[in-house]
Amino acid sequence: MRIFVLGAGVTGSFLARLLARQGHTVWCGDRDIERARRFLGKKSEIEIRDANARNLWSIVRAAQSAHLIVNASPAIFNRIVMRAALRLRSHYLDLNSHLAANPFKPEQFQFHERFVAKNRLALICTGVAPGLTNLLAARAAELLDSVESIHIRLFESTESKDPISTWSAEVAYDAAISRPVIYRNGRFALARRFDERELFRFPPPIGETPVYLAAQDEVCMLPYVMKVCDIDAKIGGNDFERLRRWYRQGRLNRSQGIIRKRFPHTPTPRHVAKLIREGTLENARFAAAVVVRGKKRDEPLLLRWDASFPSLYRLRQHGSISTPIAYASAQLAALFIRNFPRHLAGVIGPSTLPLAIRRAILAEARSHDFRIKLKITRLKIDEEDDF
Repeated sequence: MRIFVLGAGVTGSFLARLLARQGHTVWCGDRDIERARRFLGKKSEIEIRDANARNLWSIVRAAQSAHLIVNASPAIFNRIVMRAALRLRSHYLDLNSHLAANPFKPEQFQFHERFVAKNRLALICTGVAPGLTNLLAARAAELLDSVESIHIRLFESTESKDPISTWSAEVAYDAAISRPVIYRNGRFALARRFDERELFRFPPPIGETPVYLAAQDEVCMLPYVMKVCDIDAKIGGNDFERLRRWYRQGRLNRSQGIIRKRFPHTPTPRHVAKLIREGTLENARFAAAVVVRGKKRDEPLLLRWDASFPSLYRLRQHGSISTPIAYASAQLAALFIRNFPRHLAGVIGPSTLPLAIRRAILAEARSHDFRIKLKITRLKIDEEDDF
């Protein structure tokens, strides 16, 4: 395919390189071409075109002749990029939603009928969380006759002396100031930020850590595709603890806007290598868990998926200068694109992909250096969850 990647930052640039290795014709668009080149690497032959995600016609000019537009820019631009894809009759793929106008349903679904009319597919939320977590929840639901609850638990930790944005600073800021959505007793609701503290045990070497309610797209997507009573998402780790501390100190609110001292620009691969050499950045970890409770032949079961990804230290050892979250998100997005169902039309999420495609993506994810394990526990009636 001819693929245009909008946003050549830490994730978009790595994804573009992966797609080029798959044999696709790839070019990127970014409003800061010089910075994009630093992310791609000076030796990269991938073309970079001037493209501003805020400007529809800028995207249309840069993405001319693309079969697929990959939106790796902040989710606030989803609507603009989707309109550009429709004008070009291109397929579309992104990594997450913005959830500003309607916090209970991803904004991309507003374009469903328009993509159907163009006979094109928009595949949304195709990173790790959301993305892989949606697939794991759907797979667990397939193994059960009925689903009672789904709990998404994430761990994000950066061992550094100063705040470092291992993900897009704009995305991190947007998630920090957004109120979490919860789905309880079959109804959506907004919860307090950093509320409902819980001790959750991640696999070694992480172990038990506090997690708190967070704004995650899975909560706004899964109730529309499966019958379930309760869904929530919580995040832990020192990155999230730092945000929680700023929030409690009154230093994290929408009126202040993004403060670069707290949300610095994401470092380029070369800058990451420098931070490691200087000892400012020691390591970073990322892990995800999906815990699903339900019944099979009237027997209560607890299904737990654990997904762990290479740490910053391991990535560095293998010659990949990328952060764990960006690395995992780019790898998963590349798998979604490898299995992209061009024969479908409309706007769909990962969990509504055809069964064969979902299974293929999960199988290929396991063949990478990701550890994805399933544990099934039989429960007594009315037994409390033991995560």
